[in-house]
Amino acid sequence: MTLEVLCNIGQLATGTASGGPSGITTISGAALVWEADRILWLGPQADLPAEYRVGRQSDAGGGLVIPGLVDCHTHLGFGGWRGDEFAMRLAGRSYQEIAAAGGGILSTMRQTRAAGPETLVDRCLEFLTEMASLGVTTVECKTGSGLQESSELMLLEVYQQVGQRAAQRIVATLLAAHAVPPEYRERREDYLNLIMDRLIPETGRRGLARFCDVFVESGAFTIDEARRIVRAGLAAGLRPKLHADQLSAGGGAELAAEVGAASADHLEHVSDEGIRRMAEAGVVAVSLPLATLYLNQRPLPARRLIEAGVPVAVATDFNPGSAPSFHLPLAMMLGCTLQRMTPAEVLAGATLVAARAIGLEHEVGSLELGKAADFAVIDAPDLNHWMYHFRANACRRTVIAGQTVFSV
Repeated sequence: MTLEVLCNIGQLATGTASGGPSGITTISGAALVWEADRILWLGPQADLPAEYRVGRQSDAGGGLVIPGLVDCHTHLGFGGWRGDEFAMRLAGRSYQEIAAAGGGILSTMRQTRAAGPETLVDRCLEFLTEMASLGVTTVECKTGSGLQESSELMLLEVYQQVGQRAAQRIVATLLAAHAVPPEYRERREDYLNLIMDRLIPETGRRGLARFCDVFVESGAFTIDEARRIVRAGLAAGLRPKLHADQLSAGGGAELAAEVGAASADHLEHVSDEGIRRMAEAGVVAVSLPLATLYLNQRPLPARRLIEAGVPVAVATDFNPGSAPSFHLPLAMMLGCTLQRMTPAEVLAGATLVAARAIGLEHEVGSLELGKAADFAVIDAPDLNHWMYHFRANACRRTVIAGQTVFSV
């Protein structure tokens, strides 16, 4: 194994859990040492121990080095696109109106069912290659684009294959409760039973996912239905997640706290009571500002959540309808400008807090001794400048498990 040393780091953002309210600690004039896939040392370059000076050295060019970015909410596997709906929304049609007319997730459902697994694997790998070039090293991937037993299991199998071939760490989430498909419109209870009695147990038995997610919203699933689904998931070893309070205040945050969800995502309309309960239960709030931007909604109230003690992650919600972009640094910049989060808070949100939202905080999300050597070199002198001077891509190198997967 070769000892690797990254020198001439202008600012190193370590992202340690002890780094204050944001979770971010920075070191100027730093160096980083790793061997195989583990971090061995980090600190001021002037303090680099003699035994590490013999390692193979590379130069960060005076740039910013950050923990590998973690996108903790994507719908990576889907067929087709929905550019026509983008134009419809700009003309004044609401998300609910488009869905009621057969668009929305039902349009993606039809295109996903028609796509074969080979096509979906190739699409996912193409997306992930571009995401790696942005510094993204871990990605959560939801189902919910198939909405039938065979298609949902196919998507989980696609993610399993992608996880074996992609550079990134892949975390799969079962979201069969994304919408009720047309063939079950008059047999809603039958679809719920399909999810609870067949899909969830099979997913748990085969170890195809870590989480079970539910879209709790008017026109999707009720609080009572979501409670039944996540309890079935818990019985199968799948930890809960919830799409909550996105389009209306429906008690999703309160339910997330009740069931011990890893995260409640969206939360544009979260109530004060929901915030209080999430803080007490330790539920992560996942902000999805790209969806806010595309849907022209008010953003998640990040400051209220943070001040109440709720950790806030930042993710893309990459999907073909409401957030057709996987640009996590753009989502981070929007977290600053739309939600008044500081650059340190959004970096923590896209690294350490995001890792917590998918149960990997002990492995990734921060640069600490013994953790995974996942990091990105950014062409910026410091964190504030990176978020302030937004560019199409300032990432110059991405390292995952100690291996360079992207460089310019």
